[in-house]
Amino acid sequence: MSTRNYDLIVLGGGIGGYTAAIRAAQAGKTVALVEEDKLGGTCLHRGCIPSKSLLRSAEVFASAKSGSEYGVVAERVELDFSRVMRRKDEIVHQLHTGLESLMKKNKIDVYRGRGRVIGPSIFSPRSGSVAIDADEELPTLTAKHTIIATGSRPRMLPGWEADGEQVLTSDDALRMERLPASMLIIGGGVIGVEWASMMNDFGVQVTIVEAAERLLPQEDDDVSREMERMLAARGVTVLTRTSVVTESLDTSGGRVAVSALCEGEERDLTAEACLVAVGRQANTEWIGLENTDVTVDGGYIRVNEFLQTTEPHIYAIGDVIGGPQLAHKAAYDAMLAVDHLLGRPVEPHAPHRVARCIYSRPEAAGVGLSEREAKAKGHRVKTGKFPFRALGKALVHGSAEGFVKVVADAESDDILGVHIIGAQATELISEAALALRFEAAPWEIGTLAHPHPTLSEAMGEAMLAADGRAVSI
Repeated sequence: MSTRNYDLIVLGGGIGGYTAAIRAAQAGKTVALVEEDKLGGTCLHRGCIPSKSLLRSAEVFASAKSGSEYGVVAERVELDFSRVMRRKDEIVHQLHTGLESLMKKNKIDVYRGRGRVIGPSIFSPRSGSVAIDADEELPTLTAKHTIIATGSRPRMLPGWEADGEQVLTSDDALRMERLPASMLIIGGGVIGVEWASMMNDFGVQVTIVEAAERLLPQEDDDVSREMERMLAARGVTVLTRTSVVTESLDTSGGRVAVSALCEGEERDLTAEACLVAVGRQANTEWIGLENTDVTVDGGYIRVNEFLQTTEPHIYAIGDVIGGPQLAHKAAYDAMLAVDHLLGRPVEPHAPHRVARCIYSRPEAAGVGLSEREAKAKGHRVKTGKFPFRALGKALVHGSAEGFVKVVADAESDDILGVHIIGAQATELISEAALALRFEAAPWEIGTLAHPHPTLSEAMGEAMLAADGRAVSI
């Protein structure tokens, strides 16, 4: 079998992997990228892009049905779900084609198959070798550095198996050919909330079950409570502090039935389909880690502040290292890792500065510490909150619910976190992330002249509110 030598081998062609490959190639390095499926990974094919396409269709459908509130009267509004799915596929295809072109433009060699680390290179004990499991015979790859970016997959409840029709993962749900009349969603995190919002807008009867005391348990308490209130107001049944009795699953008779314990009381839940959204698990198996000294802890690869594993020439990025499982966080990891292996000056890994986004209706977003987390870390906290209903643009937009909340240190005046729920929250959060990045104080952002009328005014007013100086309330 032949051998090919590179400066860098990347295992995984998702957003983390292809960002790393391009970053290194732009620096003049030779790069091999190994991917057993399509370039783009989960984000492009089974996550971010297809789900946001469906969410946008759901939002447009909901808006069309409420058009009379804006003086726009339509005699009949119908949903063509096959066209919804076709639009999703067209967007994914367009982006995938562009990504393939990027690989060629940057002279990155793409190998189709599963990459497996097989130990040190014959050229140097401080470099690595990767074999490729594929239908055709492919060369063994060697390189001074390897980046593992193999991503994650949906986690399933113990003893359950997804059948793609009644019991679904988020991967399965993106391939639905028709909408169920009702859906039970197990898991009230980001994925569960987004699908609950989407299915509700499509007219599906939705029940969402979360074992924690609130939806979105990783977000600020106020955002969680507001999201629960707004989903319930739209007709979504929200059950928190509720755990499913996994052995009670029954899929006979064309329906899904399961028992759940809700604050100590047993309830029977039924629906036409059940979406399991209880998190994702890292893809660390079958990639040859047993041939290395790389440490896996709790299912995730252990890395240092520069994303090096316990074998310094091997880096790991994205979902496989735990923490926020976000596409843009994987891309951020990729640039840090590549810059470090290139010897460029880099700052240590700081995932708390990466914004979190939830694309439901309403949207939600956050960056930094929640109020609860800030207090737990010993900060003397001050907060500012500003409601969208006080803004002219929010009233014009027809989405006046929600707020911006600022968490700051009362002694240093540093911003610790910003949390948003409401229209365009995912677009507004970047200003807060930039403020956190440069250790800004609330007054510095609050005294910036935010354009009027815009939703961004809520950011400035919330910053001023932290010091009791908001103008509009």
